[in-house]
Amino acid sequence: MEALGVISPVPRAPNGYRRFSRRHVLDLRVYRDLSFAVGPVQARRVMRKIRALPHGEAAALVNSLHVGLDRLRADALAAREALETIRAEASADAEPADEDAMTITELAGALGVPASTLRFWEKAGLVLPERVATRSGTARRYPLHAVREARITAALRAAGYRVPDVRRTMDALRRLHDVHDADDPLRALDAHVDAITRRTLALLRAGAGLADIIGDPRRPAPAW
Repeated sequence: MEALGVISPVPRAPNGYRRFSRRHVLDLRVYRDLSFAVGPVQARRVMRKIRALPHGEAAALVNSLHVGLDRLRADALAAREALETIRAEASADAEPADEDAMTITELAGALGVPASTLRFWEKAGLVLPERVATRSGTARRYPLHAVREARITAALRAAGYRVPDVRRTMDALRRLHDVHDADDPLRALDAHVDAITRRTLALLRAGAGLADIIGDPRRPAPAW
C-alpha cells in the first residue's frame, strides 16, 4: 500500500521493520471508503495525487468525485422519470396509427443522437424498427413501440447503463403485456440510485480523512 501511494511513507526502526502509526491506520480506512465510493483504481490515483498536488488542486480533485456521483444520481433519476412518463403515456395511448411512425432521421433528431447511434442500438437488439420497401431498397421505420424503446434506451444509456444491462431491461419490457407490470426496470433504477447513495455516504466518510491528508503541513513529498 505504501508503494501504491495509499498510505504515507512508513518510517523504519533501526532493525529495519516498518513502524506503522495511527495515521497509517486512518489512511487505510480512508482508502477503504474511497474504494467503495469510486473504485479501487481511482481511489489509489486520488490518494497518490492529493499528496502531490497543491492544496487547492487536491481539494478540487476530491470535489470532482462528489460532482461525478451527483451527476450519476441525477442521470439515474432522469432515466426513472423517463420510464415513468413512458409508462403513463402507454396507458393513455390510442391504437398506434401509421402517422405515429418516424423515420430514422426524425427519431435521431427528436432524441438528439446521431442516426448511427440508432443503427448501433438496432444491431445490439435494443431498438427494433420495421423495414419498409422504397424505390432504392428498404428503409427503417419506427412505429410507436420502437420510438418508446429508443426513448427508454436513451434514458438508460444517459444514466450510465452498459449495453448488456439495457438489453436485459428491454427484453423484460417486451415480455410485459400490462403496462402496470413494468416495475422491473423501475426497481433496477431504484436499486441503482440506492447504490449511488451508499457510495456517496462512503465518500463523505472518507472526506474528513482526505481533508486531513490535504491539510497536513508535514505531508512529505511523494516518493513515486
